[in-house]
Amino acid sequence: MGRAFGLIGTMIVMAVGMYLYSIQVKGVSSAGAGDSSTGTANIVGVKNDLIGSANAERGYFATQQKYASLDELSSGNYITIPRQRPPYMYDVDITPSGFHATATRDSAGAPAQLWIDETMEIKSSN
Repeated sequence: MGRAFGLIGTMIVMAVGMYLYSIQVKGVSSAGAGDSSTGTANIVGVKNDLIGSANAERGYFATQQKYASLDELSSGNYITIPRQRPPYMYDVDITPSGFHATATRDSAGAPAQLWIDETMEIKSSN
């Protein structure tokens, strides 16, 4: 009897998890990627690349006491992402007190730009 309740409980938790996941995917899709699963996957990939860039900047800053360009991050093996994920191209602007990693779309579509800075919050423009 206890196992049956455990199995039912597990199934309920899985169903709720799948429902929440589907809502998240719809939210990312409606945030500018269109309804295509390729567009959604691409936006998620770009966001992950930006987070990776920001984490690399934090790691570089911890060891070098300054922020680095995208080329410096790549040559120092702090980051392994390519400079682009079509249709987006990446760039990093640095100042003594921070950084601004940007993904810019090179064709029509939305979002036109996604970016992250030392606050670790991804922002976008349409």
